[in-house]
Amino acid sequence: MKKQWQAILLATTLTTMAIGSVFAADASKKASASAAVAATSASAAASASAKTELLDLNSATKKELATLPKIGDVRSDAIIKGRPYKGKDELLSKKILTEDVYNGIKDLVIAKQKPAEKK
Repeated sequence: MKKQWQAILLATTLTTMAIGSVFAADASKKASASAAVAATSASAAASASAKTELLDLNSATKKELATLPKIGDVRSDAIIKGRPYKGKDELLSKKILTEDVYNGIKDLVIAKQKPAEKK
């Protein structure tokens, strides 16, 4: 009788281990798939970000400027009042924005120049 219980216990243990390894392999596949999806999503987001046009400081509306991080109505007005800009760094040199705020938007904006008029 004792040997019979030992055999049942051994069979149960082996079955549990086999089922556990199947679940572990399945979880590993799911984790790999999730990592691949996350990497693809990050790549797509970076690509979309690169394709996004920069906001022109010299022509953007108050509403467009206000969508930038840490730029509200007051700073939008100050940016518009300081136009035209030869470069986006003039937001600092003209003391329109603090360095902290500028660092938050510098990759989102550009100061386009008007084309030279032909004579």
